Amino acid sequence: MDRRNHEGYPDLTAYDALSSVERDEKAGKPYLPLVYIASPFAGDTERNTERARGYCRFAVSKGCIPLAPHLHYPQFMDDSDKAQRDLGLRFALILLGKCDELWVFGETVSDGMRREISKAKKRGMPIRYFNGRCEEVTQCEI
Repeated sequence: MDRRNHEGYPDLTAYDALSSVERDEKAGKPYLPLVYIASPFAGDTERNTERARGYCRFAVSKGCIPLAPHLHYPQFMDDSDKAQRDLGLRFALILLGKCDELWVFGETVSDGMRREISKAKKRGMPIRYFNGRCEEVTQCEI
C-alpha cells in the first residue's frame, strides 16, 4: 500500500484508512464498500430528504457505507444560492471519487445527478440504478 496518491502527493489520511481496512480484513471483519447515494433533492426538499434517508438505510442493509452529500451540505449551505449550490456540488463530486460505486435512486434524474453520473462514467466507476422502492432497474427505466 502506497502512502502517496495517484498524483504522487503524500496522502496519509487515505493510507491510514486503507491500513485500517486491511487490519479489519485480517481480523475477519468484512469490507464495507463506500457507496455514493444520488437522488433528487431540489423541489420538494422535505420529501426528497426523507427519501434519501431511506436510500441510505437501504445501502446500510446491503452491507455498505452510504455517502449522501445532498443530506449533509444543506445543513450549513444554502441550496437556493447558486454559488453555494455549485460549491456543494463541487465538494460532492470530489467525494464521489472516494467511493467504490455510485447508486442512483428514483424515477427522475436531476441536473446535479446527471453531473454525478457523468463523472462516475468518466472514472469507470460502477453505477447501479434503483427505482424509488429500492428495486434495481436498468438505466433506461429511470
